Amino acid sequence: MTLLMILGVLAIALLVIVPLLEKFGKEYSPEEVKKISRWIIPLLALLMVLQIIRYFLF
Repeated sequence: MTLLMILGVLAIALLVIVPLLEKFGKEYSPEEVKKISRWIIPLLALLMVLQIIRYFLF
């Protein structure tokens, strides 16, 4: 029952937050998007390494 309540709250939050972000969010230029997107793969790799360390040590 608790899980269903959590999922319901998350679904409602997404239905409210996503339209608000689309309406009031900042539009990024292609140069800004390119600059931000080049950091995604290294950060994901770092996250994977940290998760592996956490799995084996804790």
